[in-house]
Amino acid sequence: MKTPLNIVWFKRDLRVADHRPLALAAEAGPVLPLYIVEPALWRQPDASARQWAFAAECLAELQTELAALGQPLWVMVGDAVAIFEELHKQLGIAALFSHEETGNGWSFARDRAVGAWCRRAGVPWREERQFGVIRRIKSRNGWAEAWDRDMAQPVVHPPTALMPIATAGPTHVPASAELGLQSDPCPERQTGGRKAACDTLASFLERRGRDYRFEMSSPVTAFDASSRLSPHLAWGAISMREVAQASRRRLAALDPADGPDAQRWRASLRSFAARQHWHCHFMQKLEDEPRLEFDNLHQAYDGIRPDIADPQRLAAWCEGRTGFPFVDACMRALDRHGWLNFRMRAMLMSFASYHLWLPWRDSGLHLARKFVDYEPGIHWPQVQMQSGTTGINTIRIYNPVKQGFDQDPTGRFVRAYVPELRAVPDLFIHEPWRWDGATTLHYPPPIVDNVAAARTAREALYALRRGGDHKEAARRIVDKHGSRKSGIAQAQRKPQAAKARAPNPQFALDV
Repeated sequence: MKTPLNIVWFKRDLRVADHRPLALAAEAGPVLPLYIVEPALWRQPDASARQWAFAAECLAELQTELAALGQPLWVMVGDAVAIFEELHKQLGIAALFSHEETGNGWSFARDRAVGAWCRRAGVPWREERQFGVIRRIKSRNGWAEAWDRDMAQPVVHPPTALMPIATAGPTHVPASAELGLQSDPCPERQTGGRKAACDTLASFLERRGRDYRFEMSSPVTAFDASSRLSPHLAWGAISMREVAQASRRRLAALDPADGPDAQRWRASLRSFAARQHWHCHFMQKLEDEPRLEFDNLHQAYDGIRPDIADPQRLAAWCEGRTGFPFVDACMRALDRHGWLNFRMRAMLMSFASYHLWLPWRDSGLHLARKFVDYEPGIHWPQVQMQSGTTGINTIRIYNPVKQGFDQDPTGRFVRAYVPELRAVPDLFIHEPWRWDGATTLHYPPPIVDNVAAARTAREALYALRRGGDHKEAARRIVDKHGSRKSGIAQAQRKPQAAKARAPNPQFALDV
């Protein structure tokens, strides 16, 4: 007689350390570690080959780790429900173990289908929390304290060994071309896998992070000064608990007697800890309201932008040829690295939404594909926040020229990614159309009038906010989604006090 197996379904949690489902399954009996490559998932408009390349590197290392424990990872391709049905017939499934996932709309529907199959088949499915996201939460009251308690729980050690099962299974990790993904060169993409994740965390806490608080805003310094952990967290090569506890240990070890150096470290590590909270805070929004991926959070903004994006404006923005050097440099840097610092992510989205008046879903999908660290639970609430459709956040219309002079005053970043402008003097690097030699440049003029486009967008949005029903709907949104710890929940009543207490949560993914 066959012995039913405990299946550990790996999704975006590609590690064995601090993996509670794996530990629990090993305690319960024989374990079959399983990763399902789902072609339908990778056909979604937010998926890209650069994301799969990173995930595949994580999978390769996970395969090595699980094989060392005694039972290799099975990699199966197809529909999750059909695969579970076939495994149940062939081997018998005692129970299914996995982490909860706050994914995109497709994965949400898939998980509901898997849950329905488990109930029909009589297979218990045990899902464990991976981040500080609380499923089916009734109120945000106490959420921040619950996050602190969750992150303080002991890190779960991997099983010492897994009992090998008699049946050999598939282990091939398909290439992106096998999934039908379009070619997507990303020459300076970060490497995936557990080792890279741990090395990145160590280098940040030991060396790179000292000036994090002061250097993460500018792309000139952020590529080194930011933690760069976001893709590793998004794909689960390292857990948020591991990151939180390591950063707390580093903060506790600082000696006040070390003077200014310790003070800079202390300020940066506290800022880093705050962004860990914000990381999960935004994921909680999509968990609570999955429609955020598709619909305006505040329905007063329905129809304010065209349903279909202007193809020429969208293409110019996507390809980094808007005629605004700092915007174009940021987009081209993102294309090359698959990563960008938080402020520049916000500026790109702001420029698309306000200056170009593009629907946020179209521009948001382009960014999703370009981000190797794409985390749906953070991405879509942030996209809406930067587009001004939440109804509760400050409308931030970035001036791309001012941002350029503030964050890249000598044009070092612009010249690195927009080589057409290398000959432009520093004084005109962010406004090359004002330079006497502008006619010699192979670079487009500004796609819109910067000041006029911003003014038009601002007037349209604030006109909506003055509507009679806007405040009441905004109050309901705050009650459901506002952060109690930061003071956002009181934003409707005491805007100045709330603003003073709240950190800037722009694209909190970039921890």
